[in-house]
Amino acid sequence: MTKDRKVALVTGSATGVGAATCLQLADRGWNVVVNYSRSSEEAEATASRCREAGSEVLVCRADVANDQDCREMVEQTVSKFGRIDALVNNAGTTRFCDYADLEGLSEEDFVFLYRVNVIGAYQVTRAAVPHLRQAQDPSIVNTSSISAISGVGSSIAYAASKGALTTMTLSLAHALAPEIKVNAVCPGFIQGRWTKNFLGDRYEQVKDRMAGTTLLAKTALPEDIANSIVHLIVGAPMVTGQILVLDGGQLVNQGKL
Repeated sequence: MTKDRKVALVTGSATGVGAATCLQLADRGWNVVVNYSRSSEEAEATASRCREAGSEVLVCRADVANDQDCREMVEQTVSKFGRIDALVNNAGTTRFCDYADLEGLSEEDFVFLYRVNVIGAYQVTRAAVPHLRQAQDPSIVNTSSISAISGVGSSIAYAASKGALTTMTLSLAHALAPEIKVNAVCPGFIQGRWTKNFLGDRYEQVKDRMAGTTLLAKTALPEDIANSIVHLIVGAPMVTGQILVLDGGQLVNQGKL
């Protein structure tokens, strides 16, 4: 029966890390919610692959920056499945701007990134918490970024928003203990459509350059990040309030002798 299977709500899961997370959870016998804001065809494709793995799937269009959308998405999830066992706040966006170009970012840029990357995660969490509290070993995982720690990324506004998300992860771990685990992952460069769309013709050049800055001499695939997200959900019962860096050793390599 549907209500006997654990359920994960994964925001921003039409493609990339979110889609990979849904697929890995489906392979483990979970039902999943595939959320998207614009990529409807990709969301349906991800849902189809999850169904092939035996998962029941809810495809839900919702803008996490809109609180009503967040609440309705949670309501639809509970209406269909009767439960939420894990929440992955993966939806995110960015603006590219050279760090030296302080005039290149507007107030609107900062507000937009914070509304999606920080407030969005908060709003979905707030709506889901009453249902997560009813689960056994419930978990929240936020997809942050290495930019939150290094201060370097696609723009100052992006790094600042991910820094806020990382701090909010720690605050939520306090607020929701002892019932709900709250952790974050901080990936480095991730191969895939998201970075291709933003980098355009520079994608291969940037990917190769970023690989050269890591100890492992490679950049991550979405599946690599999903592996760690899923582990925090299903394989780490004593882990909460942690920020897991997934950068191939890039930060460590910056301090090499």
